[in-house]
Amino acid sequence: MQLSIIISTYNEPEWLEKVIWGYEQQSFKDFELLIADDGSNERTKTVVEKYINKTFFPIKHIWHEDQGYQKCTILNKAIAKTSTDYILFSDGDCIPRRDFAQTHVGLAEKGYFLSGGAIRMPMSLSQLISKEDIIAQRCFDKNWLETNGLPKKFFKNLKLTQSPTLANILNKITPAKSTWNGGNASGWKSDIIAVNGFNEDLHYGGQDREFGERMFNLGLKSKQIRYSAVCVHLEHHRAYKTNDAIKKNKETRKAVIQKGLVKAANGIDKYLTNQ
Repeated sequence: MQLSIIISTYNEPEWLEKVIWGYEQQSFKDFELLIADDGSNERTKTVVEKYINKTFFPIKHIWHEDQGYQKCTILNKAIAKTSTDYILFSDGDCIPRRDFAQTHVGLAEKGYFLSGGAIRMPMSLSQLISKEDIIAQRCFDKNWLETNGLPKKFFKNLKLTQSPTLANILNKITPAKSTWNGGNASGWKSDIIAVNGFNEDLHYGGQDREFGERMFNLGLKSKQIRYSAVCVHLEHHRAYKTNDAIKKNKETRKAVIQKGLVKAANGIDKYLTNQ
């Protein structure tokens, strides 16, 4: 097996099911799917059990009790359960285009991590997208999406380009920095362990960027693939978002950059020891 895909989720079973449908359409088949579940209720477990023996890829459900926003913790637990050397990270509200996994695997390179993005859907369109739309890949068609409610923003919607040549050009000229973006990023497991995984002292708001800064401090570079690795981000509520958490994360990230910190003090090492 070449690839482990970790998707994080929390009490969004309808969105999670749409995401699983997306992975069922992947052109690249040699992967496992790990669902990093930050304390969802039984409805999410029901969705996972519905598919766990029916997909062409193996599914692992990693769950812990709900203790507030603990995404970094559940991601570390999931990483410890992966079976491959390379890991792709996304979210349970991000439907992948058919070539999503293939793009990450094809561009993986030692000394780098890959930085992707997402097209954000309004709630009405998030609800509208059906299994048939995902199978037919209509939900990645710019004209179909704009007809059904996606705001017509020329440059943002260029992420939906079907042209590899145009995607490569846009990846090179975009002013967006190639940071670690939790909904669409991938890297080598050995590098992730070298920085001690995600910082479990951080909660919502830039915790993925802090992880990426430590990867840079390790000596890695990043590749911009926001126009090549395409996924659509379904809208959802964010009751766990707090100003205090965002402020703390910004301060921590600033310290990581200024001091050149590599390893998280509270990270993945404890789960690797207990395997």
